[in-house]
Amino acid sequence: MKKRFLFVLPCFLLGLGSCGKPAAVAPLVTPKAFGTQIVEQSGGKQVAGVGARLNDPVVLQVNGTDGNGVPRALVTFRGDGLNLNPPQALTDDSGQASVVVQLGAIPGIYQVVAETPKPGGGGTARVTLRQIALGYQEKVGKEISDKYCVMCHDPESTPERVSNFDNLAPPPHLFSDGNILNAISDVDLVKIIADGGPALGKSPQTPAYGNTLKPAEIKAVIAYMRAIADPPYSAQAAK
Repeated sequence: MKKRFLFVLPCFLLGLGSCGKPAAVAPLVTPKAFGTQIVEQSGGKQVAGVGARLNDPVVLQVNGTDGNGVPRALVTFRGDGLNLNPPQALTDDSGQASVVVQLGAIPGIYQVVAETPKPGGGGTARVTLRQIALGYQEKVGKEISDKYCVMCHDPESTPERVSNFDNLAPPPHLFSDGNILNAISDVDLVKIIADGGPALGKSPQTPAYGNTLKPAEIKAVIAYMRAIADPPYSAQAAK
């Protein structure tokens, strides 16, 4: 007579967590109040390397019909390729909720979508915020920009540097100004950066960096400008 053997799999291999107990399921957040509008308070248009956690949380506010913040309203967060913590939350006493965002592993634009249910089953209010993940070339371009360009092309001063933006006339374009820079071809941007503004009839206050930066570094700066362009850059726009 043949013997039969019974194999028993440990509970954790069956996905049961611990023997005799089902796996825990995170409880759903139940709204205590409802608003009619959700708006961004801070945290949109941040820039970081792929896979990085953004420096600042995304903060949203839910308002009622009177324009005041609504406490204990439900806000849900979602975004393809993003890690969002927490995925849902109730607003605090001022009507605000926040989420920590970790970017995905692919360079490009990511969108954080925040929604809140309206009263009486009247659908949801929604806001979408853009975040930008930089690849290797774009990160190199940002580092070069921070060293050579940002003092004149960014109007905000920081503890590390004093902006020269307000001392220049005409004021330089922000590197994120897609309305202007998207229409300039890569070839022309290379000329401006390498040979200075006069090379293309632009401001003589734009210095030449051809003897400072290598060609690959100039291309990296342009890649960074394209990555942060607002509105987003399209290669067709520069033709």
